[in-house]
Amino acid sequence: MYLKKLTLTNFKNYELNELEFSPKVNCFTGNNGVGKTNILDAIHYLSLTKSFFNNIDSISVRHGEDYFIIQGTFDRNGEEDQIYCAFQRQKQKLLKRNGKEYQKLSDHVGRYPVVMISPADSALITEGSEDRRRFMNKIISQYSAEYLDSVLRYGKALQQRNKLLKDFRSSGKFDNDALSIWDAQLVKYGSYVYNERNILVNELIPVFQEYYSLISSGKESVKLKYRSHLAEGDFQEALNGSLAKDRFLEYTTVGIHKDDLLLELNDFPVKSLGSQGQQKTYLVALKLAKFDYIKRKAGFSPVLLLDDIFDKFDAERVEQIIRLVGNQRFGQIFITDTHQNRLQEILISHNTRYKLFSIANNAVEETYTKKQNETK
Repeated sequence: MYLKKLTLTNFKNYELNELEFSPKVNCFTGNNGVGKTNILDAIHYLSLTKSFFNNIDSISVRHGEDYFIIQGTFDRNGEEDQIYCAFQRQKQKLLKRNGKEYQKLSDHVGRYPVVMISPADSALITEGSEDRRRFMNKIISQYSAEYLDSVLRYGKALQQRNKLLKDFRSSGKFDNDALSIWDAQLVKYGSYVYNERNILVNELIPVFQEYYSLISSGKESVKLKYRSHLAEGDFQEALNGSLAKDRFLEYTTVGIHKDDLLLELNDFPVKSLGSQGQQKTYLVALKLAKFDYIKRKAGFSPVLLLDDIFDKFDAERVEQIIRLVGNQRFGQIFITDTHQNRLQEILISHNTRYKLFSIANNAVEETYTKKQNETK
C-alpha cells in the first residue's frame, strides 16, 4: 500500500497544491516554519481522520478561509482508492472513500495505517499517562475495530459512572443498582482493553529493544513495562473495594483509564536519566516497533512519516536510521528535514527510489527523482 497522489485545498498554509509521490521515499526540505510538517499531517488525516497534533479541525483551516479539503489516492495491490476529507466551520467533518460517505469516521481507521515519528512524541516521556495510553490506543485501533469500539464504550460508561457519583454526593442518596449497570460496562470493556494492551506491550518489547540497540550501536539497555490496576486482580472486586473512596472523591479511581507505560533506560526512568539524544533514540525505536507490530497485524506496511527527527542526533545515528528505514521491511516513507544535502548524500548512496521536494512561499516543488538502479 502507498499514497500516489495528494491534493490540498486551504489546508493550513496551502491554498492549493497537487503532489505525486514515489512508492518508496519522499523527502521534503525547507526552512523551519515553511509547512513541511503540514504535508505529513494531511497524510495523517487521510489515514486516521484527524490531525496528529490536535483534535480541533478548525485549526487546520487556512487563515481567512472557511474550509479545507484533503484528497488522496492510495494504491493497494494495483487497485486505487480515492479518499476525500473535508471540513467546514460550524459543520461536521466529511469523509468519503471512492465517493461513498462514512457514517462513522471510526469505520475508516485501519484501512490505510500510518505511523508518524515527530518531535511532539517527546510528550510520551515528559507528559502524563494519558499520552502513553493514547499511544497504545493508536496502535491497536489501526488493526482492531473491536478495540476502538471498546475504548469508546468504556469512556462513555466511565462518564456516566462519574456523573452518578457526583449526583450521589449532591443528593445525599445512594443507588447501588444504578451504579452496578455502569460497573458491568466498565468490567466488560475494560477487561478486553486490558488484555489487548497487555498483549501489545509484551510483543513490542523485544522488537523495541532490537531497534534501540541497532540505532545506538548497543550503547544502552532499554525496558518497557505496562502498569494497570487490572493486573492486580479482579476488576469488579477493585471497583467494589474503591467505592467509598470513589464516592468521597466523586470520580472512579480504578480502571484502565489509569493505565500507564513505564519507560526505562539502564533501569532508570528515561525522563530523568536520558539525554536528549537518548530520549529521541528511545522514541524512534518505540515508534519503529509500533510500525513492525501494525505491519504484522495488518499484513502490509503502514506509511511511515518521519518529521524532523534528525535534530539532536549525531551523524552515526542519523545514518543508522536512514539505513534502517531504507531496507525492504519498510514500505512508503515521508521524511522532512531542513538539510537537503544531508538527506540527499545518504539517500543517493542507497539503491532505492526517492523523490525530493523543496518547500518555500507556501508552495511545494519537486526538485529531484531517483529511480531504482540509478547510480546517481
